[in-house]
Amino acid sequence: MEGDRRVGVAIDFSPCSREALKWAVDNLVRAGDHLILITILPEGNYEAGEMQLWQTTGSPLIPLREFSEPVILKKYGVKPDPETLDIANTAAAQKEIVVVLKIYWGDAREKICEAIDNIPLSCLVIGNRGLGKLKRLISLDCFFFFFFQNSNLKFCKDETFGGTP
Repeated sequence: MEGDRRVGVAIDFSPCSREALKWAVDNLVRAGDHLILITILPEGNYEAGEMQLWQTTGSPLIPLREFSEPVILKKYGVKPDPETLDIANTAAAQKEIVVVLKIYWGDAREKICEAIDNIPLSCLVIGNRGLGKLKRLISLDCFFFFFFQNSNLKFCKDETFGGTP
């Protein structure tokens, strides 16, 4: 069914997360879907701005037109790069999808699991963070162990990557 899916992409505005976003746009999302960009900032001493209000639950879903404005994201402490914004804007226009941003503060593993349950997500795309094969394997092993213990999202290996979802 079109429009029923909520596709999450974990982004940190690095080249690897941009590639994950491009992959999700090219291979996963379709017309009517919601593309939810999830970014997690480290815990800190946030005394000003919107961060103080939303530190425990994460920000409300921020529409694309708002998170394209630097003034809005400055309140949340996020500095998106122009390439990521361009990918999101192009996808919204060409694929007719709704793009929103959700910001969490704290431990990335815990907050990704919270996002899966609280948003709720149909699927989640995560980049490799630029790690080599060995470090990526060790990191993913630890993440997936934590992930499966703390999340309701099921993992399935799809041998048809690149095919029509």
